[in-house]
Amino acid sequence: MAANTGILRRPLAPVGIWAWMTTVDHKRIAVLYGVTAFFFFLLGGMEALVMRVQLASAESTLVSAATFNAMFTMHGTTMVFMVVMPAGAAFFNFLVPLMIGARDVAFPRLNAFSYWLFLFGALFMNFSFFMNAFPDIGWFGYAPLTSNEFTISNATDYWVLGLLVMGVGTTAAGFNFVVTILNMRAPGMTLMRMPVFVWMTLIVAFLIIFAFPPLTIALAFLTFDRFFDTNFFVDIGAGSDPLLWQHLFWIFGHPEVYILILPAMGIVSDVLPTFTRKPLFGYSMIVFAGVVIAFLGFGVWAHHMFTTGLGPWANAAFSATTMAIAVPTGVKIFNWLATLYGGSITFKTPMLFALGFISMFMLGGLSGIMHAVTAVDSQQQDTYFIVAHFHYVLFGGAIFGINSGIYYWFPKITGKMLSEPLGKVHFWLMLIGFNLTFMPMHILGVIGMPRRIYTYAEDMGFEFLNQIVSAGAFIIALSVIIFIINVVRSVRQGEPAGDNPWEAATLEWSISSPPHHYNFAVVPTVRSQYPLWDENANVVLPPALPAHDEPVMPDPSYWPIVVAFSITMVAGGLIIWQGHAIAGLTVIASMGLLGMRAIYGWVLEPMEDEAHVSVHH
Repeated sequence: MAANTGILRRPLAPVGIWAWMTTVDHKRIAVLYGVTAFFFFLLGGMEALVMRVQLASAESTLVSAATFNAMFTMHGTTMVFMVVMPAGAAFFNFLVPLMIGARDVAFPRLNAFSYWLFLFGALFMNFSFFMNAFPDIGWFGYAPLTSNEFTISNATDYWVLGLLVMGVGTTAAGFNFVVTILNMRAPGMTLMRMPVFVWMTLIVAFLIIFAFPPLTIALAFLTFDRFFDTNFFVDIGAGSDPLLWQHLFWIFGHPEVYILILPAMGIVSDVLPTFTRKPLFGYSMIVFAGVVIAFLGFGVWAHHMFTTGLGPWANAAFSATTMAIAVPTGVKIFNWLATLYGGSITFKTPMLFALGFISMFMLGGLSGIMHAVTAVDSQQQDTYFIVAHFHYVLFGGAIFGINSGIYYWFPKITGKMLSEPLGKVHFWLMLIGFNLTFMPMHILGVIGMPRRIYTYAEDMGFEFLNQIVSAGAFIIALSVIIFIINVVRSVRQGEPAGDNPWEAATLEWSISSPPHHYNFAVVPTVRSQYPLWDENANVVLPPALPAHDEPVMPDPSYWPIVVAFSITMVAGGLIIWQGHAIAGLTVIASMGLLGMRAIYGWVLEPMEDEAHVSVHH
């Protein structure tokens, strides 16, 4: 029939799990990122619950000191690198092309490659559990605790190499989104007409590009120390410096805080206008504040090091920059409050989580500004006050913001509405559990409970507050169970969402829910910051195209997953090489050749099937 009609049909599209493994569609990759991040959120949460049960009573023997060290190392690493960052990447992938009127990201196969490197690096690190070598050095990996002298097993190797693999994928994603946003916007969408979420994505992408190289350098140095007996961090007599690790890590680590929090700020900046029925107050100031935060974020790293003996001049300089970075953050908060003022507010679940984000993040910021004062920081540095502070920023900020985004865009992603009653139960349980968990930690820190201890004596007065903290952690766990029930129920029998259930203003709500694989039947022309609210510039798009008129989209490809697998297995070969040199070198060589063959195939593979020719009759 194909020959008779003059149509050369392209090969059958992959189906089932193979379709997901070979996909280059930004929406499917977003779902992969989101589901994977949620899986690791559950894993990191279980690690936290083990720690909280251990600390709920004095002199507990539930787990050993070594197991506790492994739990808090992997909890921190998991939540930062395997939960909040990929959750942000899920939103970036799904929303950015839709918000700027594009049909995909600039480099679809590089996008898939980034995801598979993240997944394989995370699995590689967690595989250490099955090898009885769970990393136990803290998520910050301070030298010289990471040297061979202090970590006899391969635990630290899994941590270092896993982070290196994930870092390559993250950096590739950063370049991809910079190119996408700067070059693929719809006609008329100037930079100052982009949604704030897209602006925050662009800023985060630049932060990734400039912040991850110092971490990569530090991890490479540590790899050479561990595998080839160099002396970057350990042997002071040979000219090494343990503080070099801290400088390199925190030059990455503080911009990383904004890599984690800016996506949530972007989400809230798009949710608030929808549920206040008014434009965002001070759009340009919020954008400018985000740029200033990113710039200053590279100049505050040593406030993590006030107790290391840097000297008064260095401490004073970093104290000043730490105070300065609070200013653009405060600007954002006042703009959000001004948006709320006088608005016709609807307290739907996305709005509740957005308000929770603002209030909890503000509390985290207030406790954080205290630590710009060197004398205060010196007293609180290694106490539970710091644990409370960064959880108010990263859980009260990032996680509440991410939840707001999930409830807001779930209808667009699935075509189904989440339950409002269950959503509100989820919110209030999480808010109550969060504050029960982390507010008492401020008091524990003030009365002297150190960080990173696995037990404490009964006469120290810590037990009662720790019991409250642990009870709060289980309330948070209950809220997550409610969320899971809500998602499963909604996917199976949820109310159909329609194209724009919130009557929102940005481009993603102008197309079907869920979107077609090509996103836009007609690439829109934008004449307004809020195109769906501006009567003079309202975007009205056809819902779909006939099959013979559909734009040709990039074909699925298995080369990205092959390249990512080969890179991860080279890291595995390094670990094998330590115990079995020939076997390790064999794995490294074979996986290296496989990777080069896959890159060759990737480069020469056409983006679309060249045989796809459609003849109209």
